[in-house]
Amino acid sequence: MPSFKGSLAASLGLLLAVFAQAEPGRDAMIASAISAGPPSVTDNARIQVMGGKVLREGSNGWTCYPGSEGSGPMCNRAQWDAVIAAWAERKPVQVKEFSISYMLAGEGDAAGVSNIDPFATEPTADNDWVKEGPHLMILVPDPSLLEGLSTNPEDPVYVMWKGTPYQHIMVKIEPEE
Repeated sequence: MPSFKGSLAASLGLLLAVFAQAEPGRDAMIASAISAGPPSVTDNARIQVMGGKVLREGSNGWTCYPGSEGSGPMCNRAQWDAVIAAWAERKPVQVKEFSISYMLAGEGDAAGVSNIDPFATEPTADNDWVKEGPHLMILVPDPSLLEGLSTNPEDPVYVMWKGTPYQHIMVKIEPEE
């Protein structure tokens, strides 16, 4: 016959599992996050709210985030997470390795960003405001690899935030709808 403590622990575990599955918006956040990348990335990726709660553990080194007011959903490797964290804190960062961020669902409800100023909060006449559809973002460890690439967001491949610590290559997959 099972002990009272064992039965209580099992019951609490089951109750916590039910509440975790029934958490409002959790399934929608996971669905948003996995819309960012291909199944080869998302199937075993960690799903996490940006800067916060883990919604699902992962095992492949990728972290996918649901879309938010400031960004569409994305799937990143650790190097991209370091760049985003540095950008959020307005700190310099050194890109140490080639890294891809998938944003295959586009920027979602986000209003867009300046192609020139990583800290701009709204469009102006001179900050080259863009809002992209599905795209990839690529970090390279050697900034000289960006020389000769366009900075024009009308092009299918261009450099965003050139000359800043957060510069990266944008690769459009489809146009913004």
